[in-house]
Amino acid sequence: MKKVLLLLTILFWPSTTLAYSHFIIPGGQSIGVEVDTKGVMVIGFYKIDGEYNKSDLQIGDYIIKINDTEVTTLEELTNSIEKYASVGNAKITYIRNNKEYTCDFNIINSEGKYKTGLYVKDGIKGIGSLSYIDPETNVYGALGHEIIEGNTSIKVEIANGYIFPSYITGIEKSSPGKAGSKIATFDYTTRYGDINKNTDYGIFGIYDNPKGDVMEVGTPKIGKAYIRTVLKQDKVEEYPIEITKINDTAKTKNITFKINSNELLEKTGGVVQGMSGSPIIQDNKIVGVLTHVIVDNPTTGYGIFITTMLEEGDKSKN
Repeated sequence: MKKVLLLLTILFWPSTTLAYSHFIIPGGQSIGVEVDTKGVMVIGFYKIDGEYNKSDLQIGDYIIKINDTEVTTLEELTNSIEKYASVGNAKITYIRNNKEYTCDFNIINSEGKYKTGLYVKDGIKGIGSLSYIDPETNVYGALGHEIIEGNTSIKVEIANGYIFPSYITGIEKSSPGKAGSKIATFDYTTRYGDINKNTDYGIFGIYDNPKGDVMEVGTPKIGKAYIRTVLKQDKVEEYPIEITKINDTAKTKNITFKINSNELLEKTGGVVQGMSGSPIIQDNKIVGVLTHVIVDNPTTGYGIFITTMLEEGDKSKN
């Protein structure tokens, strides 16, 4: 069985009536991504004095209140826990599958410290690639897949987020059985745009100051194509690939490809994490977006139709 990895990491082939632009600005630029979660996300549990602190909480839950105090950050959660620590318990309100629940929770004094037994986080940071900007609406799309929490592989429910410049300083190469990664520095002082949607088809938002030449939207076919991506600093370059299969009934893995660029293979060993969102160009048209590496053979990977992303992104313009 092939092992496939998301690279951070619509339900049908669109009809001929489309609300998005037929000419868009292709991406390829490396971007940093930062999102705040809706509440504080539970990502694991640890033992206190040899036992787990039993409660109704599960991995992937979002804590939004301790008793009647709202919490959105780790600091707020810590302060609320300390406030009720002397009582020994608290009522936790949390979100699971978009539904709100409450449960009683013990705060345990162990070795002179108050402990919860929870591993939690309130935000996610990562690196990916910009896919496109629609110049008529300023809507952008990136990644081509959802943002997931790395420890749990659960899609993150975002409260807010933004994208910003990143500069590639090195490459950890891929090899069979192991996906490599881009290594980057981030410029937090400059924001390209906000993030208002985290979907199975990518992240979307409004780009603040779009620039660049437009390219026609096209339909992929078997044969030679290119990916646009950054391997050093912020220079976008194109590298040849071969599209080997088209699947117009799949949800996201619509395009199967292999890398034909000796230069790219020498530098990266194949597809690496951080390439997700890189546009696929064919016959001077943007036809798709790179999304996954096939880990057992990292010279190959999958992509999503650009039209699928555009269809989803069109919902982000209001």
